[in-house]
Parts: sequence; structure tokens; C-alpha cells
Amino acid sequence: MSDSTPPTERNRLDEAESPYLRQHADNPVNWQPWDEQALAAAKERDVPIFLSIGYAACHWCHVMEEESFEDEAVAEMLNEHFVPVKVDREERPDLDSVYMSICQQVTGGGGWPLSAWLTPDGKPFYVGTYFPPEEKHGRPGFSQLLDRLANSWSDPEQRSEMENRAQQWTDAIESDLEDVGEPGDPDENIIGTAATIAHRGADRDHGGWGSGGPKFPQTGRIHALLRAHADGEAPSGGGLSGPQGGGGEPSDDYLTVVEQTLNAMADRGLYDHVGGGFHRYSTDMQWAVPHFEKMLYDNAEIPRAFLAGYQAIGNERYASVVRETFEFVQRELQHEEGGFFSTLDAVSRPPGSEPKADTEEGAFYVWTPEQVHEAVADEQAADIFCEYFGVSEKGNFEGATVLGVRKPVDVLAEEYELSEAELTEKLQGALNEAFEAREERPRPARDEKILAGWNGLMISTLAEGAVVLDDAYADVAADALGFVREHLWDESEKRLSRRYKDGDVAIDGYLEDYAFLGRGAFDLYQATGEVEYLAFALELADAIVEAFWDSEEGTLYFTPTGGESLVARPQELTDQSTPSSTGVAASLLLELDHFREGDRLGEVAERVLRSHADRTSANPLQHASLTLATDTYEQGSLELTLVCDPADPPSEWTETLAERYVPRRLLAWRPDDDGAFQSWLETIDLDEAPPIWAGRDAADGEPTVYACRDFACSPPQHDLGAALDWGEN
Repeated sequence: MSDSTPPTERNRLDEAESPYLRQHADNPVNWQPWDEQALAAAKERDVPIFLSIGYAACHWCHVMEEESFEDEAVAEMLNEHFVPVKVDREERPDLDSVYMSICQQVTGGGGWPLSAWLTPDGKPFYVGTYFPPEEKHGRPGFSQLLDRLANSWSDPEQRSEMENRAQQWTDAIESDLEDVGEPGDPDENIIGTAATIAHRGADRDHGGWGSGGPKFPQTGRIHALLRAHADGEAPSGGGLSGPQGGGGEPSDDYLTVVEQTLNAMADRGLYDHVGGGFHRYSTDMQWAVPHFEKMLYDNAEIPRAFLAGYQAIGNERYASVVRETFEFVQRELQHEEGGFFSTLDAVSRPPGSEPKADTEEGAFYVWTPEQVHEAVADEQAADIFCEYFGVSEKGNFEGATVLGVRKPVDVLAEEYELSEAELTEKLQGALNEAFEAREERPRPARDEKILAGWNGLMISTLAEGAVVLDDAYADVAADALGFVREHLWDESEKRLSRRYKDGDVAIDGYLEDYAFLGRGAFDLYQATGEVEYLAFALELADAIVEAFWDSEEGTLYFTPTGGESLVARPQELTDQSTPSSTGVAASLLLELDHFREGDRLGEVAERVLRSHADRTSANPLQHASLTLATDTYEQGSLELTLVCDPADPPSEWTETLAERYVPRRLLAWRPDDDGAFQSWLETIDLDEAPPIWAGRDAADGEPTVYACRDFACSPPQHDLGAALDWGEN
């Protein structure tokens, strides 16, 4: 193609850094990134935009590419009658939010790839997700759909109808995404309400929620149940004998539902038993067969729920799952300088296949009996492995088996006439050999972009892992935070970029980037007592208020003030695959308000929670992060001011923090040395001690704890356990 070819008349995705966009760089479709050139071309040519949104690990995105976007005839139609635009939803969650919102409203569902046809000024008039090449299962064929839409656009009367529909849909998007509603009083017992609903809707046969597939990890519900249990709340209403309830049996407590759910996620196919880490979600209600992609955010948020469950229940299996997941993340998702990559694909070439063989979903993770026996030298150990994980000739996924615990150790030990310790040793040896054999298989592709927000989620969970399991995880978290600060944070402008890829930095950060990274930095301060992390969290909190807070509307928007103008400015109020950025930001501002003179951060958080009180109360589980923030606002944090040398705290303190589940816990380390304390104040840019530190000095020259809630404090304590007891009474 000659150099004189207009940019929008060729595929420009070879200029992109996004691995997802680059996957489409060789398509015959003249794909454009979402930018001014593409939007201007649509207006100049007076043709619709075909917008395709997906991500690198998306299975059906790959399917639609192979079926349609690699087809020359389809490409010719797209190029002639539309401006085709590709968007990586992980880079541009704002665009995804806007157009997914209308897809869900119009079709009643959503998913990826998201396919939307827009007027030249970006207003949608037709939406859907995956379209097959030919009509199938009630979905129109993609070619026929393109032909129909192109003909309709060229007909003045039909085009007018399409433009009217686009305006109506745009008005609906604005109402859905921008509406704030009238401020209200937050529910004083929102956590009890949420826990009751979660308890009532739980699947008691298989764990989790939902009476069919797919089944997603609902970590916000787990945290709500654990808080309610710790508060002494009890379920209301009769017990549930199955996923739909009924039977009138005595009601289980909240902890039972948590335990059933965590056990199901740890024991069945959602978890990678050989290499650690969690897949995206289960395709069935039994948690047997997952969608195999592995996302950084899942491997941050799910282990966080397991850490809380471990503290509340004490099941060592939960701690092992977290350790193994952290090992997986460090081994397969960590940049050599500390940051974390985004995803692993669901597909890869089958074991032993030729380099050009087609990829298959789950090929890296599934097993046949023959493959197990090839990998495991000890015949008996291989048999134990197959029985324990249910590996059979028939399999449960396309002739192979997704591993899931099928027989308990004690039953197998009796069958094989071994002690439980002997059988466990054989099983672990088989797992080790299976891991080594699997390492030789063709690997799933990795999306190596590093996102600020997702790294924040991982940093946060690693920091909590440092408190609960091993303080070495704090070093891993610190390396990741250092990477993000070095490459994505502009210290002079106090501005965060979203994405780093091979030295290229792009895209202004969204609310989730600031909120998730702020939470990670603050949690790392709580884990280590190092004031530099607190200072950075405060910088991010100030930036949130500066860039995303709308004082007239009383809300935090997802996109920054002065950012790109879309057909709507979205808020992110519900929890989706990641927590609600509004909910996380509100919690962060509430907690960091303790470290500021004045109460600006707290006032912003309060107004946000009041603005969305009605919708949170009406559906607390859909708004799980806002629910947790509202609960913190209503109940207050348990402030634990820890006065000591933060680098060398008493062992009793660290052991107690590791062992006890404490909802709404806020750790406020400060040095006991006056000179060091003054240096801390300078680091966070304060002249005087903030409320959480003021007047809370070391007593008797020894490490001292102050437990405070609702403006009341315990006497100075040297025993952290005693201080926690005071806080729970």
C-alpha cells in the first residue's frame, strides 16, 4: 500500500501497543483505534462507525475474528460502508461502560465482544455481542446484518428512524450513567440487610449464588457476610434447603454460606490445582468447568476474600490457596521490575501439537488419564491423582478433565491402605510432577500491558497477605507500587496514567486507577508502617477529589474533569468483574480522612454515600462496594493507633493481627520517637498531628495501642488483643 493511502483506509492497529488491538493488525478489515482520525473519517464519509470492543483473553472475541474479521468479503463490506473501530476494554473502560450500558438496556444482556453501530457522532443505533457468520440460535448472521444496516443507512427515511433511535438510546445512556438522584440517609444496618439477602439467595448444594450457570466469584457478598457474622448479626427467616430455598429447616449462620462458597471455589474447576490461581468464572452451577482465562483482578480480589475467610474460619486450606495464587502471580504475571501484567488467554495449542496448530480453549489446563500417567512416574501416585481429581477417559470437558476434588483424602487413604499423611505425600508428589510436565506444554498468550488500577488491587491483597500470612509479601507489593509510581505517576502534575506497555505510557487514569492504587498504597502502609505509602495514598485521594468529584451533583464520575467528551459521562456504581470504583474511593476517602486536618475527604465520601443511598439500600448486593463503604460510614472504623518503632513491632501485635478477623480495621502506625514523628508529619505535609495520632503517645516508654471508635478510645494498652477486645465490646 502506498504512503499516500489515507490513514483510515488501511488497518492502523499495527501502531497500537495494546496486545488485543495488535491481534487484529493483520485482519483485512481496515480497523482504526478510537481516536480523532477515525471519528473525523466517519463524519467526512458520512457513514456509521462499527465499534467492536473486547480484550485479549476473550474467547468469543477470537471466535468472531476467525469467523468474520478474517473473511475478505466481510472485510470489504465493513471497509466500504462503515468506519470499523477496535477498542480494548481494559484500556478504555469508559467507552466500554457507555456502550455496554445501552447493550444491557436494549438486549437485556451483555458480554464481549461488544458490537455496536454508531452514528458518525458516536450515538448507538444497533447493539449486540457475538454474531455468527450465518444466522444461528436466533442471532442474525454478521454479513446479512452488515448488509441490512448499510442499506438502511443509505435510505433517507430509514436513516432518519435510525438517528431518532440513536438519540433516544443516548438519552437513556445519560439517564442510566449520569443520574444521581435525590440524596438520602444511608441505611444504618446496610450490612445486615445485605447479608440477609446474600444468605437467602445462596446455593446450599454447590456454594456461591445462582441456580444455574454461569457462576461468578461474588467476593463483595463474602465480605458482607463476614462483617455481619463478626457483628453478631443473625439471618432472618427460615433456612434454605437448596438454591431456591424452602423446607423450613433451622437457618444456617452467615459463616456457613461463606465456608460453602470458599470451599467450592477452592476445590472445583475455578481453581488451578496444578499451578495455582483462579480462572475467570464457572460455566456451570457446580463450579466444574471454568472459562479458562486468568485475570489479574480475579487473582487479587478472590485471594483477598480467602484471607478474610482464613482469619474468620481458620481453615488452613484457604491460606494454602492464597500462597499458591501469589506464587502463580509472581511466576506468570509479574514484570521483571515489579509491576503485574493483565491476563492469560483461555486458549493455547494442544500438548504435542505443531507450531501452527489451531488453539483450543483450556488445552493448557485439562488432563487425560494417559497424560497423567506420562507425567507421574509412580503408578500408584498417578492413580491417586486421577481418583482425587476425577480424571477419567470420558472427562468433563471435550474428552479431557478439568481438575476438581472428587474424593476426600481420608476415603482415598482407606482405599489404598495408606495413612492420610502417606497419601497426601504421594498426591503432592504427583502434583509437582504434573506441574513440571505442564510447563512443557504450549502456553496461553499473555497480555503484557500493566494497568495502574489492576496493579492497585494486587498490591492491596499482597499487603493484606503480609499481615495475615508472611511479611515477605509486602516486599512484592512494594516492588509493584514502585513500578507504577516510576512509570505511571507524574509527581509534578499529580496525575496518574492508566497503561504501561514496553516503555509506552498512555491514557489518562480513570477513577478506578486512582481509587484502586490508593487503596493498595494505604494497605501497604497498614502492613508495613512505612509513611511514604501513606503519603502517596493521600496524594491519590487529593487527586480523586480534584479530578473526579462533582460538588454540584454530589458524586464521583469515572472519567476525569476535562477528559474526552463521550455521549455520556459514566459513573461506576455497581460491582462488575472489578469492585465499584466509586465504592472503593468512598471507603478510601473515609479512612484517609483520619490523617488529614479538617474533614474534606470525609465530607466528599459522605456526600457520595448519601447521593447513592437509595439505590444502595434498594439493591445492596449489586452495589457491594458502596454497601461496604456505607457500613464503614455508619459503624465507623475501628482505629488502632500503633505507637512503636514500625520497623520492629512487638511479636504479639503481628501475631494477633494475623490471627483475628476484625471488620473495618484501620491500622494507624506512628513512631514513638519525637524526631521521627516530626519527620512523618513533614512527609504527609502537616504541621500538627492529625486526629488519629494526636495525643496518642507511647505510655511508660513501651509500645502502646489505642483502640478508638466513634470518638471514644480505650485506655493506652500494651496488649493488642486487649485493645481489640475493647473495640468489640
